[in-house]
Amino acid sequence: MHIVVCVKMVPDTTQVKIDPVTNTLVREGVPFITNPYDTNAVEEAIRFKDSYGAHITAVSMGPPAAESVLRKAISQGVDEAILLSDRVFGGADTLATSTVLGLAIKKIAEKRPVDIVLCGKQTIDGDTAQVGPGIARRMDIPQLTLVDEVLSVNQEKKTMRVRRKLEAYHEIIETKMPCLLTVEREINTPRYPTVPGRLDAEEAPIQVWTNAMLKLDPKTIGLSGSPTQVRRIFAPERTKGEVIMGEGDQKDTAVSAMFTKLKEWDFITA
Repeated sequence: MHIVVCVKMVPDTTQVKIDPVTNTLVREGVPFITNPYDTNAVEEAIRFKDSYGAHITAVSMGPPAAESVLRKAISQGVDEAILLSDRVFGGADTLATSTVLGLAIKKIAEKRPVDIVLCGKQTIDGDTAQVGPGIARRMDIPQLTLVDEVLSVNQEKKTMRVRRKLEAYHEIIETKMPCLLTVEREINTPRYPTVPGRLDAEEAPIQVWTNAMLKLDPKTIGLSGSPTQVRRIFAPERTKGEVIMGEGDQKDTAVSAMFTKLKEWDFITA
């Protein structure tokens, strides 16, 4: 069994800055981490490895600094890692990103057929949840999103049963492999890297693939290949802050203060 898990480097803060010209993220001076949902995808891949002896390849698209999230994945138990890094990939929206990742995974599968692609449900910097399904579409394989439990895997029949977390209920689905799963945070609790794992990860080779290897048309990737046009990104200014009215035995005082504030804000006149 061969599993490809996608990981992304994201800002470790909600106070991100946006370039007003390109409307893309300013990375300088911002601490970065592995996307939290992707840590669950890595853990689930390692659980497949523990149960079925799977080989795991981690893939990330980003600048050279994204190598750090791949080394973390290796320290947890991933077998090999590939960084997709090229200036022409920069500024990509979800369509262009899934185009690059989808082709890269196809090339990985040429060497070793891929049975499962694992992604986090979404990233905390974009929150679109579109890249995983986009990869599945470009690879022409089934996609199972919002997975919070893998129920069974039949390696002989190449099938898998999973549980999906929907808004009001759960759904159990069986699919053929190869397939792509996007996972919820509830699916597992990621393990901590071991000391030997950390040491091995520091020395592990990270393959770097540029577009010279993928040979994609530059007009279809990166900022040029992103049909999503962002006119403006800004943090809304707060005109009023929170008002703490009190609790416990101060109910009467809280009610009085609330009405006073509502009158000040012209919400009530009586």
